[in-house]
Amino acid sequence: MTANNGRVRVGLVAGGLGAYWPQFPDLLPQLRRSAERVSERMGELGADVVDVGFISDAQEGAAAAEKLRVADCDLIVGFLTTYMTATMLVPIAQRSGAPVLLINLQPTESMDHATFDTGQWLAYCGACPLPEMANAFLRCGIPFRSVSGYVEDERAWAKIGRWVRAAGVRAALRRGRHGLMGHLYPGMLDVSTDLTLVPANFGGHMEVLEFDDLRVRVEKVTDAEAEAKKKEAAEIFELADSVNDEDFSWAARVAVGLDRLVADFELDSLAYYHRGLDGEVHERLGAGVILGASLLTARGVPAAGEYELRTSLAMLIMDRLGAGGSFTELQALDFERGHVEMGHDGPAHLAISDAKPLLRGLGVYHGKRGWGVSVEFDVKHGPVTAFGLRQGRDGRFAFVVSEGEVVDGPLLQIGNTTSRVDFGCDPGEWTDAWSATGISHHWALGTGHRLADLRALADLMEVELIHVGA
Repeated sequence: MTANNGRVRVGLVAGGLGAYWPQFPDLLPQLRRSAERVSERMGELGADVVDVGFISDAQEGAAAAEKLRVADCDLIVGFLTTYMTATMLVPIAQRSGAPVLLINLQPTESMDHATFDTGQWLAYCGACPLPEMANAFLRCGIPFRSVSGYVEDERAWAKIGRWVRAAGVRAALRRGRHGLMGHLYPGMLDVSTDLTLVPANFGGHMEVLEFDDLRVRVEKVTDAEAEAKKKEAAEIFELADSVNDEDFSWAARVAVGLDRLVADFELDSLAYYHRGLDGEVHERLGAGVILGASLLTARGVPAAGEYELRTSLAMLIMDRLGAGGSFTELQALDFERGHVEMGHDGPAHLAISDAKPLLRGLGVYHGKRGWGVSVEFDVKHGPVTAFGLRQGRDGRFAFVVSEGEVVDGPLLQIGNTTSRVDFGCDPGEWTDAWSATGISHHWALGTGHRLADLRALADLMEVELIHVGA
């Protein structure tokens, strides 16, 4: 979550050199109009804007710095309307504790050189202080980024929007509560994650849960609640003939219990696995979570099986970028068609299905205990991004990203999500390059090409990004 309502909180300060105002009386009103328009457009990006107004000297900059410190913003935007000194913005960047974006947006695309006087030119002079800010910020150890353009420049606003979205995702991670329920799938060393590394790399809180936390909630589910969940699922899914009512009813009951678990612990994501034995209740719970976990994922609380904490975080990032993000691994390579087949059994992001998702009944889950219903679908055809989190030997996380396209082709009908992805190169070469990054065998597959958004997020979080391209 960001701020207190799920929206990103952007602190905005505009400024210029106060010495100009008595010299050129028409300049400040023009710059204020530009600042008002920028504030308006920031709001149109879905941000809660904390606008501290226009500053003209270092004293006003210090006062703005205190206001923005108290506001606890997710991103600070400094609007360079004309020349201003670095001392006006450095305290704001130092005290706020938030990433800083400098924007240089002149009034229009170009000056009217034949008619402009000095005062009119100064309204176009926001580029002048940008190198000064860069130098001062560098020497003060303050990371920053910038966007230059003009006030109604859609190209510039697309870049600004990318930084705002990235700040929102960063805030969601910093404030997030991430559940880990059960235990590691035996032998999956790549999946194992030191829990302390999550707050160390991203911030947020780790909530360690037992399957008994789910069990006690499932035991309290009423028949009426389970029937209501079945009705909800029947509207979302196509039900295969293999789905029997007993398994469907159990999955619905577990889904209601999962909803309560997420609400009680205020979870933003969940990773889980439990093996169980001989049909006892914990085995049945572990086998019955796929429906509920998929419904949670579709409404923005990503749930990943096999105790895959880093992938549940990757799914959260993709979801907050509007890409969905479904639990994914390699399934096969189609050298005849040049495609990488990928997907997973278990939970999936229903909102990015290419068609109405299918609920299929399975008598056995490959490699897992139990039986029940499972989700089957193909991710929406078109541009997609594979995105995962790598944990290095030094304990630092890194982003691993590759853009491709989901295309047509034959798919298995075995109760798994499956998508054919064309990465624009030989599927074997792509698989070798992807694996060489040190990614685990799970990741998130989301819609759209998201490399630019993920680069912005990596920059704000000071995380390495590894791009696997054709």
